[in-house]
Amino acid sequence: MADLRSYQEHEPIIGERVYLDPSAVIVGNVSLGDDSSVWPMVAARGDVNSISIGKRTNIQDGTVLHVTRKSPSNPDGHPLIIGDDVTVGHHCMLHGCQLGNRILVGMSAVIMDDVIVEDDVIIGAGSLVPPGKRLESGYLYVGSPVEKKRKLNKGESAFLSQSAQNYVDLKDDYLLQVSPVS
Repeated sequence: MADLRSYQEHEPIIGERVYLDPSAVIVGNVSLGDDSSVWPMVAARGDVNSISIGKRTNIQDGTVLHVTRKSPSNPDGHPLIIGDDVTVGHHCMLHGCQLGNRILVGMSAVIMDDVIVEDDVIIGAGSLVPPGKRLESGYLYVGSPVEKKRKLNKGESAFLSQSAQNYVDLKDDYLLQVSPVS
């Protein structure tokens, strides 16, 4: 089982049929929806604000999830909210942002505070989404800083749900097959 840690009065809330890799660390005010998966070396630290991960969402290897604290100048801070059917690629950094549903975040992408990513978006590998930016539904975004590249085609749009389902199927296999080696 993953390293689940309480922080102050908060402890992680894990939905049904969730796969948590044993090397993942989940701290504090973090909730994971049903059929989601958290893969090796993920750190999700809900200490100074909350992290919410939706259903059928996968957080891949080496990703860091964090939040921004509440303050007099920012009374709500910036929680991290990730919707349903989201694929977060390997080695990403998501910090105090909001991701809608059916999103693909490419490997090593960085999404910063107060960003809103609407539903049905692809963010290319290595992209940097700077603070306060809004990514409109139905588009591919790439670059550092990120720019709207083009409208998603039908195949790409369909792939967003398929990618999430691929990881639901994989985590189901892991839940049945994987056991620690002595």
